[in-house]
Amino acid sequence: KVLESRESQGGTIIRRRRECLECGSRMTTFERVEEIPLYVLKRGGAREVFSPEKLRRSIELAFRKRRFDPEQIEELVRRVEASVRESNEREVTTSCIGECVLAQLRDVDPVAYVRFASVYRAFEGADDFVAELQSMGRNPGRRPEAQASSRSLSQPEGTAP
Repeated sequence: KVLESRESQGGTIIRRRRECLECGSRMTTFERVEEIPLYVLKRGGAREVFSPEKLRRSIELAFRKRRFDPEQIEELVRRVEASVRESNEREVTTSCIGECVLAQLRDVDPVAYVRFASVYRAFEGADDFVAELQSMGRNPGRRPEAQASSRSLSQPEGTAP
């Protein structure tokens, strides 16, 4: 019979204290939620198991030489994985994952967003970068006073920005 139940590790494991009705011995059992593996459909048609570590590496590349908190990247990975798993599909395309990452990065760091977009969307030239920046709006993520001060420092008086 079950004497006591407790959740642990954020509710992913249930610890139960039990007692045998025949001999009276006590034991502890652990019940884990069995996760259905999530597969990623690659552009070339290949299929592989979803890897949060691979996702983390690609996001870290976008943040290379940028100031960031490692916990910030962990949170991004958790949100993307949760979003992908929310669909309750057993297979998800790389484009679905990429768009989800872009949606998360857009609000966190515009430079990391453009870097990730350039690889994910296979930019071929400066025009692709310009088009992406224009779709984000003029100087996203910067305060108007920062734009004015940088313009006054970098633009000679009377010239167009």
